[in-house]
Amino acid sequence: MSFVKNARLLARRGTHLMQARGYADEMKLTFAAANKTFYDNTEVRQIDVPSFSGSFGILAKHVPTLAVLKPGVVQVIENDGKNCKYFVSSGTITVNEDSSVQVLAEEAHEVKDIDVSEARQLLSKYQSAISSASGDAAKAEAAIAVECCEALLKAAE
Repeated sequence: MSFVKNARLLARRGTHLMQARGYADEMKLTFAAANKTFYDNTEVRQIDVPSFSGSFGILAKHVPTLAVLKPGVVQVIENDGKNCKYFVSSGTITVNEDSSVQVLAEEAHEVKDIDVSEARQLLSKYQSAISSASGDAAKAEAAIAVECCEALLKAAE
């Protein structure tokens, strides 16, 4: 079979698979943490998330994905163009075939509510905890807290 025939066959199969997946033209977001639900099955335009495999943006019809959130900023662009930013400490992101997205954070807060001086104090506290930690577990916990506080400060500044 020639290259052109193979390309046509693959193109037809690819189109059929895309149609069979049932991708939606809009994206519904559910974004929650233990302290608050920010979005509950709400239509949004775009979501940008920090993950351990790299930060990425999500639009409607995004390929299904499962990722682990790292400390950083989740940015949500609503359908009216409003840009909302939230700091997350950790969690998961799930993108489904129907363009629904779930962001489940361990802890999340609006960036505008972050107190920079308090974040600096926390960072100092946990940096001191690393140097004074007696065991490996205590050092690891303090190192995780330092990473989270550094991301918190970066988000707030």
